[in-house]
Order: sequence, then structure tokens, then C-alpha cells
Amino acid sequence: MAGRANPLSAREAYDVAMSTDLAREIARTYFPGARSENEGRLRGEMDATLDHWFRWRSARFEDSAPVDPQPVGATAGAPRADDRLGQRLLALCDAMTAETPTFSPRYIAHMKSDLSLPGLLGWFAAMLHNPNNSSRDASRAGTVIETQAIAALADMLGYDPARAQGHFTSGGTVANFEAVWRARYRLDHWLALALHVAETTGARLDPFAAAHMGWARFRDLCATHAVSDDVLKACSAAASNPGDIWRRISRASGQDYKGPVMLVPGNRHYSWSKSANIFGLGGEAIWSIALDASGRLDLTDFQRLVARAEAEGRPILMVVAVAGATETGAVDPLDRLYDRMDDWQTERGWRIWRHVDAAYGGFLGAMLDGPSEAALTSETAAALRAMRRSDSITIDPHKLGYVPYACGAFLAPDAERYAVSAFDAPYLDRPELGDGKWTSTLEGSRSAAGAAATWLTAETIGLAADGFGALMAATLDARQAFQTAVRDAVPEARFLPADSNIACFSLARTGEALSRSNARTGAVFDHFQTSPDFAVSKTTLGRDNAALMASVLAGHDGRDDAADGHGGMLVIRCVFMNPYWSEPSVRQDLLPRFIKELRQALADADRAQVA
Repeated sequence: MAGRANPLSAREAYDVAMSTDLAREIARTYFPGARSENEGRLRGEMDATLDHWFRWRSARFEDSAPVDPQPVGATAGAPRADDRLGQRLLALCDAMTAETPTFSPRYIAHMKSDLSLPGLLGWFAAMLHNPNNSSRDASRAGTVIETQAIAALADMLGYDPARAQGHFTSGGTVANFEAVWRARYRLDHWLALALHVAETTGARLDPFAAAHMGWARFRDLCATHAVSDDVLKACSAAASNPGDIWRRISRASGQDYKGPVMLVPGNRHYSWSKSANIFGLGGEAIWSIALDASGRLDLTDFQRLVARAEAEGRPILMVVAVAGATETGAVDPLDRLYDRMDDWQTERGWRIWRHVDAAYGGFLGAMLDGPSEAALTSETAAALRAMRRSDSITIDPHKLGYVPYACGAFLAPDAERYAVSAFDAPYLDRPELGDGKWTSTLEGSRSAAGAAATWLTAETIGLAADGFGALMAATLDARQAFQTAVRDAVPEARFLPADSNIACFSLARTGEALSRSNARTGAVFDHFQTSPDFAVSKTTLGRDNAALMASVLAGHDGRDDAADGHGGMLVIRCVFMNPYWSEPSVRQDLLPRFIKELRQALADADRAQVA
């Protein structure tokens, strides 16, 4: 596997082979098939679901008078409503055939792929019966299924499923917002208490230390100073006037208080900048952690930013690490990051919120503790195993979980870290039903379909090493097979380090200036944009990836001519999440085809540069 210092051992090779065999079986059994080979099974299961639904509806209130489907006011010669529906539905289906066929293994552009049968059928069943998980009163089954699905995800990610809390969201962006909301809830409580104590005792306030005091210290101080909820609210930037609270913090600390910051790596998703805007933190509050030569969070730069935050008296709202970066699939070194934070907690008493944005890579956690783990580097496995040490996790089942859009999830390891402000909603508040959760999620009405799709996936394929773990291992093996084939056939292909199933490469010749290789890579990408056979994507490594760019350039004696305004390093990005790549016949067919087209595009680009 790419990134390993040594080749696979005989045992590891055997484990990978066994995982690949299992992955092929999963792809053949639980997916529609690249050419709809499982059409009969899907039709049968959907028909069975519809039959069950119709029986449920017709038998539920047998004494009710039937409703005539003929629309009121229909006149002779006018088309019936059902005729119009059929016609327009067919027109819609015809229009949708122009969509990009993301189900095909020829599509390796973005984080899209075919949907699994459990994902489709679970989503379908929930949409038929009740798609709204607004409360346990309105969704008696859906909310229970959601709880069970969250437990299954928690178990896969390393949390204790009996204690973990969470809920489904419309996607990773909202799940990240949920993390910010809860981290702010905790920080605001601790800082509000410290402000009250400082103002009533005259002691100097240390905003950085206060904002990371921990719940045990918080409870001790509340008891010592007899602090009520009303007192806390009067000192809270979230519950009171934030401008006034900041001025009071400045007076109590003896320095200009500029608010909290979030430490987020340079490979972050754009949702983090959104969160700073939405929560009123300001763009300046996003402090970017530089990336190392492998494109992962740089621990030295992280420690520098923490020291800066302490010196400036700016609390750290949260530290974000990424498990499966959107652009490159990189997995940050969570284990070493959390070791450093554990040391600070022991030595300094700092409890800083740890969030893992595992929207894409969270399902790689299924590979741990089984034969499929052999497909991971030891560094990546250690990082994924450390997810269980986080305060919260974002995951998107609509990516590597193969369930329909839109489906994300937010998880915390326990109720204490899941806690957040609740808002009054008398029509939803039913204490006897345990409905407190539903007024403390960012989204009010939420879809039950994603939860049901994830639940059925967990119940059938399974989210452990002998289920999704094997499938994930096969996608990493497909990426490795692609890299090996392309590198052997196209010497100009310069691949970035890879932790997951995403392959990124530039097209550069030895000793070449970056601006020239960027032009060639861009021209090849433009070719694939018009290709009827394959779809790829692209991205640009920017300033945060300076170390990675330098490493790639050094590998082929390239020259960074940044003064010419090249704007970073352009790379072609290929995502191998499609389950059908586990089939040897698919690889044998598509890899030579792709290489042939890549070589043709490369030749065309070279001719254009010469001209």
C-alpha cells in the first residue's frame, strides 16, 4: 500500500485478499450493479415494500369512507389527474437521464457513487411511512430507529454505543455547525462563571484558563459561590449582549478581549469558514493550522497557535482534525494530536474541545480490528483509532455509507458533551416521551429517511470489519491499483501521499517549472471534462500545503516559480469509492482504457504547449 515503509507481509497480503473477496460479495449482493444486474431483486424488494405499505394504509382505519381519486370539477374531455401525473413523471425521468452517471465505476470525479440496496430501500420505506423526525410524538418509529442507527455509527467510530449521543442532519456542514454550537455552550458556561467570580471577588480573570476549566472545576466554583442559572445568564455572551460581555471580560482581565478562536487545519472543509460567519465569530477567528509534507495537520504549527492563543488571552473554542480530507483524503494524526492535548490537560488543566470532521473518512473506521486493517498504513490506523478520544464527530453516510442524499450525522461520546441550549417548543415538549432532544438540534424538522437507510445498512451489510470494513479496504486497494498502473504507464504522473481511496496527481517532467506542469495538468483535466468515458475532478494545493508542494517538487527536481503567479499546484483528483472497482473484470477493463485516454490527453497537451 502507498505510504508503507515495507511491503505487505504474507499474512497482511492474505488478509487483504480475503477482504477483497468479501468486498466483491458485498458489491454483488447489496448494490444495484454497474449495469443493473440486481434489477430483479431491487424491483422485488420495492414491490414488497409497496405492498406492505398499501396493506398498512388500507387496514389502518377500515371503517373510514373511501376517497374517490377522481378530482372534483373534472369535465368531459379533460385529462384525468393520474394521466397528467404519468405524462409529467415520464418527462421528468427523461430529463433526468441527462444527469451525470455517478453510479458507474467510470465516474471517479467527486465523492459520489452508486447507492446500496439497503440505503435505497431504507430511505424508500421511511419516505413512504413518515419522513419527518420532528419529535417522538410525531415519529414514533423513526426516532427509535434513529437512536439505534446512531448507536451503530458510534460503535463503528469507537464510542461506547450505550452512552453515545447524536442525531442525523442534512449533511456534514450542519453536523459541523452542531459541534460549534456545543463547544460554544461549554466554553460560554465556563467563561461566564469565571467572569462572575472575577467581578464579585476582584480577582484577575484569565480568559484562556477560565474557558478551559472543565466541568468538575465549574461545579466546584458554582457550589462555592452559590451561583444560579440567572447569574450565569447575566455573564453569558450567548444569553446576554455579547458586546457588553466582551467589554466586561476586558475590564476583568486587564487586556482587550478579542473573543475565541477555532484551530482548523489547512485541509479543512469550507463549512468551517461558514460556521465562523454564522455564529458571529468573524473570519479572523479561524486560525489555520499548516499542513506537513504529507498534507496532514502539522503538530509543530498547532502548538505554535495554541501558545499564541494563550498569550493573547483568546480561548480556543475547538480544535478540528480531519479524517478524510475532501480534496486529498488525508487523515490527520489524531493520535499524536490528542496525546499533546492530554498532556496539557494533565499539566495545565486545559480541557479544549476536540472535533473530528470525518464526513468522508469516518466509515474507514470499520476497517479497524479485522483483516481489512491491513489495507491501512500503521499511521492511518492509529489516527482512526484515536477518533474515540474526541468530544464530537461528524460523519456523512451519504458518502462512504452509500445511502441517498441528504444524510449526515453528529455524534458525541456522552450526554454531557451532547448538551446544548434547548428552546421552548410546547407543541414538541413531551417529557414523558423523552423528547428533550428535538428542541436542541439546529434543524427542527429532520428527515427520518437517512436514519432508516443507515439503520438498514448496519443491519444487513454491517458496520464492522467483516462488512463495511472489507468494502472500504477494497476501495483503498482499487486506488492503489490505479496509482500503480498509471505510474508505470505515465512517468509524468506525480502522486500525492494517499491515506484513503482518493488519488491526486500532477503531470510534471523532471526539472520542470511548476507553472508549466500546472498548464499541462490543467489541459489534461479539460480533456476529461469533455470525455464521454471518464469523469475526474481537480483541486489546487495552496499556501497551507506549502510543505506538501515542496515535497512533490523535490521528487522530480521541479522548480517553484511562484513569482510568476501560478497560484499553487494543480492536481487531478480521482475518488475510488465505487464498490464495483472490487471486481477484477472492472479493473482489467477500465484501467487500460483510462491510461490510453490519459496518454492521448497528455500528448494533445504537449502539442498545444509547443504550438
